[in-house]
Amino acid sequence: MTVRANERVAWFNGEFMPESQVRIPFRDSSWLYGDGCFDLTRTFGHRLFKVREHVDRLYRSLKYLRIDPGFGPERMCALTEELFERNRHLLGADDDYWVGQRISRGVKEVEGDNIDHHGPNIVLECNPLPLGKRAKLFKDGIRVVVPSHRRIPPDSLTPRAKTHNYLNLIVADQEVQSIDPEAWAVLLDVNGNLCEGMGSNIFIVRDGEILTPREKFVLPGVSRQTAIDLARAEGLTLREADLDLYDAYNADEAFLTSTSLCVCPIVKVNGVKIGPEGQVWGPVTTRITEAYQRLVDHDFVGQYLKHYVEGAEARAF
Repeated sequence: MTVRANERVAWFNGEFMPESQVRIPFRDSSWLYGDGCFDLTRTFGHRLFKVREHVDRLYRSLKYLRIDPGFGPERMCALTEELFERNRHLLGADDDYWVGQRISRGVKEVEGDNIDHHGPNIVLECNPLPLGKRAKLFKDGIRVVVPSHRRIPPDSLTPRAKTHNYLNLIVADQEVQSIDPEAWAVLLDVNGNLCEGMGSNIFIVRDGEILTPREKFVLPGVSRQTAIDLARAEGLTLREADLDLYDAYNADEAFLTSTSLCVCPIVKVNGVKIGPEGQVWGPVTTRITEAYQRLVDHDFVGQYLKHYVEGAEARAF
């Protein structure tokens, strides 16, 4: 199949092909029910980061959902790396990708459906990071708003599996955007404690100690764990804890971690200023960010700020 030099390719059910030619049947279980899972890493300076860690988490999600993709993590890593190499030439000098895998349970076979493939549908993709749209967050910090919707509790559906069913997070995010179009949602859990946002984990700093919600109630982000490991390597005190809005409002600093942002400071929660007036980057947030940049050998803060345009929206999912 011919691929144009300026078109990204994906891997779909055993074949590399142009993204425009990937076809998922409308009876696919992920389209019908959100029945599938995914994972994403990112590149730094055109280099993939922690592919194996993300793929291992993908396979934990698959095991929880009882979906067998038909091959193991080693091949998934190799295909992911090959896909990136096939798309690398399309990156600008200051651009990078999300690179990930999406797997559904597939189409249940029914009589006369005229579908050639049943079972899991697997797509591997590259997607440009929204560096321009998120650059403002690194200049001015993130405003967090807590919606009325609570995070689905782990005794209903574990948040530790990265599934395609994001509706709980989407409706919460829509509520927040109706209040402040540039704010990011961080949901509370059913006990009223800080939980997580759509693709992001929250940390607060109080009296030099770093605190983050307990893993049982959140997706254990690879970026979250990277920040935890770096903080401890830096000799900083960090622990998981139940944190409510009182803790957030009285924090000295706060930040979000995510695959695309890595580490980004929070400046307000529900309109309450975090830290002293005028502070965007607190000293602990700065220290962890600098350690993160040394780990990946890439100035991702500078990369975002190169794309900063006054007046650009600070959102893109």
